[in-house]
Amino acid sequence: MTDRYQSPLSERYASKEMQYIFSPDMKFRTWRKLWIALAETEMELGLNITQEQIDELKAHAQDINYDVALKREKEVRHDVMSHVYAYGVQCPKAKGIIHLGATSCYVGDNTDIIVMTEALKLTKKKLVNVIAELKRFADRYKALPTLGFTHFQPAQPTTVGKRATLWMQEFLLDLEDLDYVLNGMKLLGSKGTTGTQASFLELFNGDHETIDKIDPMIAEKMGFSSCYPVSGQTYSRKVDTRVANVLAGIAASAHKFSNDIRLLQHLKEVEEPFEKSQIGSSAMAYKRNPMRSERIASLSRYVMIDALNPAITSATQWFERTLDDSANKRLSIPEGFLAIDGVLDLCLNVV
Repeated sequence: MTDRYQSPLSERYASKEMQYIFSPDMKFRTWRKLWIALAETEMELGLNITQEQIDELKAHAQDINYDVALKREKEVRHDVMSHVYAYGVQCPKAKGIIHLGATSCYVGDNTDIIVMTEALKLTKKKLVNVIAELKRFADRYKALPTLGFTHFQPAQPTTVGKRATLWMQEFLLDLEDLDYVLNGMKLLGSKGTTGTQASFLELFNGDHETIDKIDPMIAEKMGFSSCYPVSGQTYSRKVDTRVANVLAGIAASAHKFSNDIRLLQHLKEVEEPFEKSQIGSSAMAYKRNPMRSERIASLSRYVMIDALNPAITSATQWFERTLDDSANKRLSIPEGFLAIDGVLDLCLNVV
């Protein structure tokens, strides 16, 4: 499509792996996995749901009928109920038990957590690769003398390898932060419209002991250790803030690394890769501009500023929930991850 806007993040910078994590296929297949997990949990806890209905849901977990959902959404103006309807068209025996007792946030928020968790895992893999490559570079040039700089003025000598360990150490700090946030990710679970599980009290005739089993069972089926113990209708938007801050930290480290490379290339001490047929400038083809490092810096600034979006959003939520978070997080979280994905790929290439 050349007649409408296309995001440079998906067109130029982010990998196919990261793009898939934020794709409609990933999103809506996860919705269906969550509906299956809910239905299985309700069946196992005694509701009148049959294995035949579960099997029907599983048979259509992957083949999303987007055309039916889009047509329905034009009528009802509700994305979740449009997909409940579309799933029911494919699963006529099970349509009455899809989304039973749940709110829109059951699929929406739990999917967001799952998607961010998968994106953090991919980010961690790439960050580790950058650190490992920097380690090899530092070890290779650990004895090669070079002039040190303080205030960007000539100072005492250091080595090329020693300087690289400065970049590596900052990425290691980012890895520690990433691991901490990743290991703390929990699902929302299924807590109802205000976090009280009122609909399940009705479904299970006020049996609190049974209701207490719902969230842990759903978490286990979805590959998580637990759910957040309390919530309003949504998980705390503070979670998005923590995730975005991890990305911003990586971006800050990458920006410092790329700035140093740009300065060193000006001094003719190091040089980023330059392809055989690459053109340095439209007017001065002989130039060898540090374009990769410049791109790292440019994207990194975007990620650092993007972290303000979840922070402001989490600060301005009202009571049990408000919907002014939705449009913002649809942009800020995916684009933060797509941008840092491009940054880390560029860092690996430069190192």
